[in-house]
Amino acid sequence: MMNRTYKKTRNLLLLCFLLVAFGCEPKSAAKDLARERISLNNGWTFYKYDSAEKSDSLIYDVRPEVKENNDSKDADSKPTEALDIESEQLVLKPWVLPTANEFIADSKTQHSRPEGNPGGNFPFVQADFDDSSWEQVTLPHDWAIKGPFFVGDNPEVGGGMGRLPSNGVGWYRKKLSIPAEDARKSIFLDIDGAMSYAIVWLNGKLVGGWPYGYNSWRVDLTPYLIPGGTNQLAIRVDNPNYSARWYPGGGIYRNVWLVKTNPVHIAHWGTFVKASDISGESAKLDLEVKIENSSEKDSETKLITRIFELDENGNRKEAVAGDFDPQTVTVAAGAQAKIEASIVLKNPKLWGPRPTQQPNLYVAVTELYEKDKLIDQYETRFGVRDVKFDPNQGVLVNGELIKIHGVNQHHDLGALGAAFNTRAAERQLEILREMGCNAIRMSHNPPAPELLELTDRMGFLVIDEIFDCWEMKKTPHDFHLIFPDWSEADTRAFIRRDRNCPSVIVWSFGNEVGEQYTAEEGAAVGQRLYDFVKEEDPTRPTITAMNYAKPYMELPKVADLVGLNYQGEGIRQDPMFEGTDRIRTAPQYPAFHKQFPEKAIISTESASALSTRGTYLFPVSEKVSAPVREGKGGNEASGYVSAYELYAVDFGSSADKVFAAQDAHPFVAGEFVWTGWDYIGEPTPYYSARSSYSGIIDLAGFPKDRYYLYQSRWRPDLPIVHILPHWNWPDRIGKVTPVHVFTSGDEVELFLNGRSQGKKAKGELEYRLRWDDVQYEPGELKAVAYKDGKEWAEQTIRTTGEAAGLTAEADRNEIKADGKDLAFVTVKVTDENGLWVRDAADEIQFSLEGPGEIVATDNGDPTDMNAFPSHTRKAFGGLCLVIVKAKPGAQGTIQLKAESGQLKSSEIVLQLKP
Repeated sequence: MMNRTYKKTRNLLLLCFLLVAFGCEPKSAAKDLARERISLNNGWTFYKYDSAEKSDSLIYDVRPEVKENNDSKDADSKPTEALDIESEQLVLKPWVLPTANEFIADSKTQHSRPEGNPGGNFPFVQADFDDSSWEQVTLPHDWAIKGPFFVGDNPEVGGGMGRLPSNGVGWYRKKLSIPAEDARKSIFLDIDGAMSYAIVWLNGKLVGGWPYGYNSWRVDLTPYLIPGGTNQLAIRVDNPNYSARWYPGGGIYRNVWLVKTNPVHIAHWGTFVKASDISGESAKLDLEVKIENSSEKDSETKLITRIFELDENGNRKEAVAGDFDPQTVTVAAGAQAKIEASIVLKNPKLWGPRPTQQPNLYVAVTELYEKDKLIDQYETRFGVRDVKFDPNQGVLVNGELIKIHGVNQHHDLGALGAAFNTRAAERQLEILREMGCNAIRMSHNPPAPELLELTDRMGFLVIDEIFDCWEMKKTPHDFHLIFPDWSEADTRAFIRRDRNCPSVIVWSFGNEVGEQYTAEEGAAVGQRLYDFVKEEDPTRPTITAMNYAKPYMELPKVADLVGLNYQGEGIRQDPMFEGTDRIRTAPQYPAFHKQFPEKAIISTESASALSTRGTYLFPVSEKVSAPVREGKGGNEASGYVSAYELYAVDFGSSADKVFAAQDAHPFVAGEFVWTGWDYIGEPTPYYSARSSYSGIIDLAGFPKDRYYLYQSRWRPDLPIVHILPHWNWPDRIGKVTPVHVFTSGDEVELFLNGRSQGKKAKGELEYRLRWDDVQYEPGELKAVAYKDGKEWAEQTIRTTGEAAGLTAEADRNEIKADGKDLAFVTVKVTDENGLWVRDAADEIQFSLEGPGEIVATDNGDPTDMNAFPSHTRKAFGGLCLVIVKAKPGAQGTIQLKAESGQLKSSEIVLQLKP
């Protein structure tokens, strides 16, 4: 009976999938499904008040007045205490707080909803309000990314938050048609992320909300719905200025879902699969399932869970890999019940990081029956892997020592802003993987769930992180304002959502928090969060990223691992910082290793080196690592930092210095570089700019020279040799123009116009080769690398002619016509011989024919204040990027054309697939 029911349900799901895939609405089939998850991304209207000063009074809570704020202060500035606020204004917090109850363990501290319905009479929540003049938008939506940028001194939004209009209050409205047959269902609204202080009304009734802009959350719409009629959904989003140290984006910037279930169903994020006793022959799987009964009567339920392998495309294979014994439980009305079961999975296919392992995945399909009727089906994607942290070696995954070659990533997607797009995130990971990156730290907040689906599928290790601050503040309106009320709910929700992701190997519950400075009091705050994490997931270790706390202090005792930001290499050890009041720290790896011999050490942030792609400033520092100063790696007038890759923020180090520190202390598990990609905001050292300088890859996705330095270290078996700078210097003829070479070889011979400039070998703890006395003359530079005495790799760069044409190349020449898939087209300025003119800055115009759209353009220049949607963009370093998408359901081709004055234009054709 159960096998027939299972096969019938599986075939029905397959039918629905095929109908959706071919553009058909599975109306009759959908009614029979036990659970539906429906995208609500389409068909929204949007309105944003003109400025932060003009808004309504439907506020979550009163915030402190900001009279003065310095958003260009050093990133490692000491956080400060919260301010006390008093006000008699009505706030909506008491009505929103109950949304957190699902994630508050002690029922005595859960929140009760007050009487009343604040905002119920406000026009925007009414069904008859005319929103026809509002903007039509599709989610995910970032209201700020289209600009314009704030420029000049004293901008409304400063450089720290990216000079874009992310601040303010916006409203989203959408009508929901709920069939009459759904009257007995439980219906939920799932929001993967809204920035921030989101509050939901349905049919004029305040439902709930969530203040923290990075977490995913759910509200129960069931009590407020009108089945068989049209329902008006309204969501208010309030993103305060001075709320972040980087660009937060604005609006509902992740996916939104409508979830329909039987009143008796698998609870929200209610499954957990834990693997243990793992070998090539077997693995023990422990399954935990929470069942929720929202009905008014007790329910006797039966639970059946089967395990299937997933193929490389994420599709379920036919054969059952394992199944748990059926479980029966009675769930009381209005309560939850938990079921636990275990099996031994034979010959498991293990999940592991590329390139040495394969990221194999499974799915647990859980079916819930009531009187032999299928009432719910829930899928849990997971992986089987054994991860151990050895304090003397590092991370062992399935018995293999994996050195962490990681990067930190903020959540924006460059010219696309904070609005999540799977293809854009996948492209970021692809370019990082090509460099040799195998790990991502989600700094400093939970990512979009689809990003972890990508890291699971692509085989990246992940540190998943929840908070950038606790009770002490870094900016006037950051998370410290809501930490007392929401820290438990946010922590538990964060863990519960992501704990089945095999790529997540560490939970981080704090980054450079101010509680480093407050001894036992600060450690107590950390211990509280640690306990929440361990109650939700005892299987993974925890970490906090510390830039100040020393081994003898209290906070390092709390977490399972030691996470150091910049302290391993030492902070501000240059003599120029003597006598300053800033953090100055001698190299700390040995001290922490001695104090905590049982804890593995990870450099959670390393380097924070700075550069502007393709920009080389003279003179060049003789040091391995140097802080940026005017005329010494930096030029404030241009807003550029030299790309010789020797310069860093004051508290940071060059890549070379970090490599040496890691190699001198092999017990360190590895590093997470600050950062993999440039990101919008935090443009140290020039806050007149729009975006950061710390990325190995610029904002448009073009690798900086540093990319090849990391690649030469992280992929030692890849033949590579890379020369810098470019060789177009008409004003430097006869002047010393240093030439540096990055290589995975061990020695290099450099030639200028056929004349050897000498052969040099890498010394101990040396990672680049330098010819600092080369006198510039036009022509050809050639580097020949050797490894073990044999030729290994070769590169030649040449002085080019004047710009003569454009060359366009897409990352993919075929994209889906779903309105989401993207083509990233690189346009290169070339001379008459087709050589890349690496100092070209020609203005390029883009036009498009066919059923598509130019989404955005960029060039990686942190000082370019041209709005991202512009179809005109100057090349920077001879390169420009244009992002294109197709219209949903379109067929045929898209023709993109790039033109620039008298230069030969370039066209590219993109094929569309259903």
